[in-house]
Amino acid sequence: MSKILVVEDEAAIRRVLIKILSEENDSYQLSEAEDGLKAMELLKKEDFDLVICDIKMPKMDGVEVLQASKKIKPEIPFVMISGHGDLETAVHTMRYGAFDYISKPPDLNRLLNTVRNALDRNALVSENKRLKKKVSKNYQMIGESKEISFIIEIIEKVAPTEARVMITGPNGTGKELVAHWIHEKSERSKKPMIEVNCAAIPSELIESELFGHIKGAFTSAVKDRAGKFEAANGGTLFLDEIGDMSLSAQAKVLRALQENKISRVGSDKDISVNVRVIAATNKDLKKEIAAGAFREDLYHRLAVILIDVPSLNQRRDDIPLLIEHFAKKIAEEQGSVPKVFTEKAVKLLQEYDWTGNVRELRNVVERLIILGGVEISEEEVKLFARK
Repeated sequence: MSKILVVEDEAAIRRVLIKILSEENDSYQLSEAEDGLKAMELLKKEDFDLVICDIKMPKMDGVEVLQASKKIKPEIPFVMISGHGDLETAVHTMRYGAFDYISKPPDLNRLLNTVRNALDRNALVSENKRLKKKVSKNYQMIGESKEISFIIEIIEKVAPTEARVMITGPNGTGKELVAHWIHEKSERSKKPMIEVNCAAIPSELIESELFGHIKGAFTSAVKDRAGKFEAANGGTLFLDEIGDMSLSAQAKVLRALQENKISRVGSDKDISVNVRVIAATNKDLKKEIAAGAFREDLYHRLAVILIDVPSLNQRRDDIPLLIEHFAKKIAEEQGSVPKVFTEKAVKLLQEYDWTGNVRELRNVVERLIILGGVEISEEEVKLFARK
C-alpha cells in the first residue's frame, strides 16, 4: 500500500489530482497539503512513498520543500508540478533530486505513468536497502572480547583503503566473515565480492578458474570463459585457503597484483583488471615459504595487512553472545521462538574444547535446539553436545 502526499495550493487542482489517483488505484493512501509548511509538518511526522508537489506556493515554495525534505528523508521521490512560467525552474529541480516534473494542466496518462515509475523505483530502492541490511547482518562479527574488539578496530581502519589483507587462523574461526565485512565496509561494496576456495579446485584447473580460458586452450575448453579476476573487476576477490594454490598459479597471481593485468589460459592477450585481493589461510605461510611451497614475493604482496583470527578457545568470553546469536538466527530460519540456554548450560559449553571453533559451536547450538526442550539445560548439553 503506497502513501502519496499531494502538495498544491489551488484547491481545485488538488481535488483533481486526488480524484485521478484514487480512481487509478484504490489502495493508494492519499494525504494533501495546501502549502509548503503544511507539507513539511506531514513529512516530518509520516513516511511517504511519493510526494507530488507544486512549485509556486505561498509560505514555502515547492523547491524549498524538495530541498528541505532531501535533508531529512532523501529516499522519497518528488514529482514536481509546474505552470508554464515555472518550466525552467522545474528542470532545475531535477538537479536537486526530483524524480520528474509535469506541466499544468497535468496530462492524465503522463501523470499516472510517472507516479507508477516513481513508486516502482522507490520500492526497488527500499528492497535493495533491505537486502543490503540483511547481507550486512549476515556478516556481523559477534563478540566483545579484547581479541574480537581488536580485529573490529583493524577492519574499520583497513576497509575504506585499497590495502590487500591476509587473514590467518584455524578452520572454523570466521576468516570468511572477516573478508566479507571488509568488503561490505569498503568503497567497493556496490561491486561484487567473488570467492575462490583454492583448496577445493584441482591444481590443473585453478589457473582457468582464476584467469579464464579461450576456446581450445585444453580438451574441455569448448568456448571462451572469463575467470574470477574478471568477474571481480571493480570489486573484491577473496582467495580462501591460498596456501593450497599451485606455484604456477601463484606466479600468475603475482603478475596480476603487480601489473593489474591477467591473460586467459591459451591466450597472450592482456586484460586489465581492477581488483582488491583479500586472502586467507589456515597454514603457516612462513613455513610453507621455507619448504618452497609458497612464493615469498607473493606473500609480501598479499600480506600488507595481517589479521589473525583467534580460535574459539582463545575467546571463551564470547561464547554466551555467540550462543544467543545462533539461537535467534536458527529460530528465524525455522520460524520458531528462540530457545533459552540456562546459565549452567552456557557455562558448561564455555568449558568445552572447541577444536572446530565457531562453526562447531553453531552446529552444537542447532543440535541442542532441535533435540532439547523449551529451555536448554546442563543435562541436555551433557547428553547431546558431544554426539
